[in-house]
Amino acid sequence: MNHLNSKLKTYNLKLSQVILLLFLLLLIALGAIPSYLKGHWPWEQPPPVHSLKQLQELRKTGLTLTGWQTISQEVREVGGHKWSYQNIQRDRQTQAILMLLPQNGPKDQPQVEWVDIKGSWRWKTDKYRDAQFTANSTNNHSAKVEAHFFQAWNPKQTYAVLQWYALPDGGIPEPGKWFWADQKAQWQGRRVPWVAINIQIPIEPLGDIEKVWPLAQSLGQTVQSALMAGSLLKQ
Repeated sequence: MNHLNSKLKTYNLKLSQVILLLFLLLLIALGAIPSYLKGHWPWEQPPPVHSLKQLQELRKTGLTLTGWQTISQEVREVGGHKWSYQNIQRDRQTQAILMLLPQNGPKDQPQVEWVDIKGSWRWKTDKYRDAQFTANSTNNHSAKVEAHFFQAWNPKQTYAVLQWYALPDGGIPEPGKWFWADQKAQWQGRRVPWVAINIQIPIEPLGDIEKVWPLAQSLGQTVQSALMAGSLLKQ
């Protein structure tokens, strides 16, 4: 009897999974029907990125941050990609490097930016951990950001590094999550623009990154909020 009940439970679970899958496929199909009737197939030409012009300009100008002063800003090529490279400071004792790689075209996808930076700076890394913080959007709603936080060093300098992809409604550390979010948005005729962010805070040789986590968190919140209010303003 127990064996029969076990089989029934397994069957019901599989049936539920099949029904859920069919339901999701139906939702996708319903979202695509208007495009099909017009003769447009979503995979032939993705919808435009509405903020693309602002994103492209961001690479040239950098980002204005409340409470921070830009000492210098230029465009630097890293791994074949052109980044905005800013030296910023809150005061004479508190400085950081802010690197931004905005989406550059409707088919541009985040890929191996973190590998490019590590190779360019010839970093060795340690004390790697996932980090989370929240940033306020223009409508005063909080946006969750997931990021990588770690220690990186070369013969010249040690840094506490914070990296993530900024999106209109939050941030993620890996490109895979962006891909699925963007695919879902495309079925609805929208896109999910992105900006790769690399923050480097100089610390003492092989120093403890946790000592500067409050600073990294605060700066990360400021950067994400500034992007959501500007280049990543949700349509």
